[in-house]
Amino acid sequence: MIVHLDADAFFVSVEQVRHPELRGKKVAVGGLHRGIISSASYEARACGVYTPMPTQSALRVCPDLIVVPHSSGVYGEVSRRLFTLCGNVTPYIEQVSIDEGYLDFTPCGFGSFAAAVDRAAQLQEEITRDLGITVSFGVASNLLVAGIASKLRKPRGFTVVVPGTEAEFLGPLGVGRLPGIGTKTEERLKLQGIDTVATLREAGEEELETLLGSGWRSVRASAFGEDDREVVTEHGEAKSHSQQETFARDVTRADQVVPLLKGMVDELVPELRSDHQRARCLTVRIRYSDFTYSSASHTIAEASDLEATFYPWLEPLLKRAWKRRLGIRLASVRFSDLEGAGAQLGLFAAEEERRRRLAQVVDELRDKRGKGTVVRGSSLENGGRSGRPREDFPH
Repeated sequence: MIVHLDADAFFVSVEQVRHPELRGKKVAVGGLHRGIISSASYEARACGVYTPMPTQSALRVCPDLIVVPHSSGVYGEVSRRLFTLCGNVTPYIEQVSIDEGYLDFTPCGFGSFAAAVDRAAQLQEEITRDLGITVSFGVASNLLVAGIASKLRKPRGFTVVVPGTEAEFLGPLGVGRLPGIGTKTEERLKLQGIDTVATLREAGEEELETLLGSGWRSVRASAFGEDDREVVTEHGEAKSHSQQETFARDVTRADQVVPLLKGMVDELVPELRSDHQRARCLTVRIRYSDFTYSSASHTIAEASDLEATFYPWLEPLLKRAWKRRLGIRLASVRFSDLEGAGAQLGLFAAEEERRRRLAQVVDELRDKRGKGTVVRGSSLENGGRSGRPREDFPH
């Protein structure tokens, strides 16, 4: 589950907290003379004030507009507090701007999508209570749909797109809501009768290529609510290592997927050792043929940076995640809950250290001679090279 957080008129909201007398009024933050409007209250927007708009133009369309200059340092501090509150719920946060970010609730153990939605609603209330500002949330199974959902019912919006209903949700929306479609492209599409996401899905491939150019496939995939991106965080405490593969056609048997997952482990665990880290949490995530997602996680008692520690959990996690009788189009592995390699070792420290030294030798050989120099038996189980089953499955 992904939550897209988008603060409502952030700069103005912060100023209204500092100056309560501004609440409910036509207010904008920006340069007073030759500057531009960087944030406008919803009352000001109703009069035609938008960002970025020259301040003088804003005053012409809204003569009673109150223009407040930027307050140095204040917005950054409120932003820090905002994302600290989010960090109390999940460490998986991708902050894309001072007032916007993606939160990944998937690995946090809420038990169900509904329970995670309830926690998101609580977080939205906590932000307003503690900071005095309002934010809008979009809740969905991927970043694309969550990002679109958050902007539909501002301010204080809370839009939930239940997994499996992405295409239904997007269908009636204007085609300009999709990423990669700017104003000019939207106008060009409308001239051809393509004004909603649903009508774009119905258009032929040749027509889309003519109208959208080489990026038409990406736009069409977005129209179906498809998005394989993951939340990427730069904070050390929330860092994770992940890898995924998309299949050329639906896969229906677990024995075709498990060797692939083992190959991903073989690729990711050396990264852990290289970063002097060990992982406690292993997550297997799949995407069904209808573009919905499912995942399962397991946390081990002691963090490890050895491949063999995680192998036994791959098949059980895959079975837990694969709940529906549908083929899958994507599989991924992610390591999280990381800690430094200097952490205390358990009862079998001597044996673990022996295996670690052997693994480090293998890592060095692969670094010097290429990854194909030494391969694990797991990568040969399905007749393929490390990280991939037979060539006719993934691309």
